[in-house]
Amino acid sequence: MEAKKSPEADLSKKSGLFLNIGLVISLSLVLFAFEYKSYDDGSLMELGAVNDDFDEMTEIPPTEQPPPPPPKIQQPEIIEVPDEEEIEEEIEVDLDIDITDETVIEETIFEEPEEEEVADEIFTIVEKQPGYPGGMGAFYKYVQKKMKYPSQARRMGIEGKVFVQFVVDKAGNITDVKVIRGVGAGCDEEAARVIKSSPKWSPGKQRGKAVKVRMVLPITFKLS
Repeated sequence: MEAKKSPEADLSKKSGLFLNIGLVISLSLVLFAFEYKSYDDGSLMELGAVNDDFDEMTEIPPTEQPPPPPPKIQQPEIIEVPDEEEIEEEIEVDLDIDITDETVIEETIFEEPEEEEVADEIFTIVEKQPGYPGGMGAFYKYVQKKMKYPSQARRMGIEGKVFVQFVVDKAGNITDVKVIRGVGAGCDEEAARVIKSSPKWSPGKQRGKAVKVRMVLPITFKLS
């Protein structure tokens, strides 16, 4: 014997079913609302039929700058030089000279001008150099004999060469003695003193005449 269903239970089941169906329909409508896209129906613009209202572009050729004109070459001015003026004045030459066999013609002698000698000219190179009596070997023996080694240079142990410049005049005398390179400590003064006290030299000669000659000689100081 089947139990009878109560109408209240049947109603609760149906209400639950309708609730589920309603939820499904609601969700469907929401999804449809989000996914649906609407498009405006408008006449499509034909791009080919669009009139081009832009002005036609004119191609502009590149502008070529003309080269600068060449500088003007100034032509030389030609000036006419007149011919040599003729001398209208006549020069009278008296040729009315009687020449006979006995006429003696005097010979004209042209004298060569004498060479002017420069006063007190001092030479450095001459045809014949000045010389010490007996030669340069005798001169250095004289220097060795007369020279005294300065005590200051001896204490300091100074050695070296002192170059002395001097002039041998026309008579062979020693003048203008000067040290041009020295070693100091009294050696320079001693070398100049010995040269000044030197005997006469034979003078130098240029073209056979005695002349002044400038010379430079080294004087050596060396400790034994």
